[in-house]
Amino acid sequence: MDIFTLFVLLLSCRIHVGAQVKLSPKTLTVLQGSEARFTCTSNTQWSVMVWLLEGSVVLTISNLHGVLRSANLHVAAEPAAKGDGWVFVLKNTERLHQGQVTCDLQGIDRKTASLYVQEKGSVEVFSNKLAFRGQSVLFECQAAGWYPQPTLYWQVDDKKVSQGEYNITSEESGKSLFTVTSNLSVKAVKSSRVHCLASVSALPTPLMSSVNLTVVTEVVREEDDCTVLQALTASLAALLLLLLLCICTVLCYRQRRQAKASPQEVIRFDQSVNGRNLVAKATGGTVNMGYSSEGPTDAVCNELTVETRSQMDFVTFYKVPDLVSSSNLSLHSESEAQVSLAEENSKNVRRITTV
Repeated sequence: MDIFTLFVLLLSCRIHVGAQVKLSPKTLTVLQGSEARFTCTSNTQWSVMVWLLEGSVVLTISNLHGVLRSANLHVAAEPAAKGDGWVFVLKNTERLHQGQVTCDLQGIDRKTASLYVQEKGSVEVFSNKLAFRGQSVLFECQAAGWYPQPTLYWQVDDKKVSQGEYNITSEESGKSLFTVTSNLSVKAVKSSRVHCLASVSALPTPLMSSVNLTVVTEVVREEDDCTVLQALTASLAALLLLLLLCICTVLCYRQRRQAKASPQEVIRFDQSVNGRNLVAKATGGTVNMGYSSEGPTDAVCNELTVETRSQMDFVTFYKVPDLVSSSNLSLHSESEAQVSLAEENSKNVRRITTV
């Protein structure tokens, strides 16, 4: 009897040692509101599989009858794709579901895995910024309503900012939710796009908030711009100086021409006066200094002088006495007739008044 009992115990131990129960994954992290899926399989025959959440039975599966009815609407089961087992599905996970998940094969073995539920919050960078080139601009980012504490970092034009260039502060609210605040100082070199990102491990893609940094140029430009401006000013000054020199040259040339022309005009005037004096002397009259010609040219004046002299060569003027006789009167008439004939034969007709 004792030998038979020992044999049964050894056989039972061999069966338990040969049986393998596998639960996967060992650790699962999900976002609140998503599904959590665990797979439990075994290489030995089993009759009942029980799923427990934090020590409480939430689902029972029979190998013969399948999934038994459960009062918990958040759980379900599906046959495993490989092996003799089932997939435990926890729908619409909440933070209260976080804890130990156990698969118990009745009379064979049980395995336990860990479930973590994270909560996604929001992230926001406050306002766009406008700055002059070279100024330091401060950006503030806040990630609120996260569990656990999120990882927060910055990017400027899709380039990650070193962690030493910004600070991070965190505080926890009454519902075990975390709020993280960060400040980043950026030197305004060029217009950029500034991003603040926050994430937890269960989030496939970080949440991001972005603002614009617009850099404007000051009135006082950089050294290179000043050099260009100085060169442009010097060029304009040289051009104006050249123009002024040309104007001065033209004015000087005109003055020299006028200075050369003046002596000739004086000589012509003297010649004209001398011609008048000769005529007046020949006729016994005086020159009318108030007389002005109607604008004859130099050629006309010269021609008139020559004609006057030529006339004087063949015309003889006689001085009329205060008392004249008939014979003298007739002679004077003949002289006047000769003067008239000479004037008619000349090219230009000019009237000479004698006093």
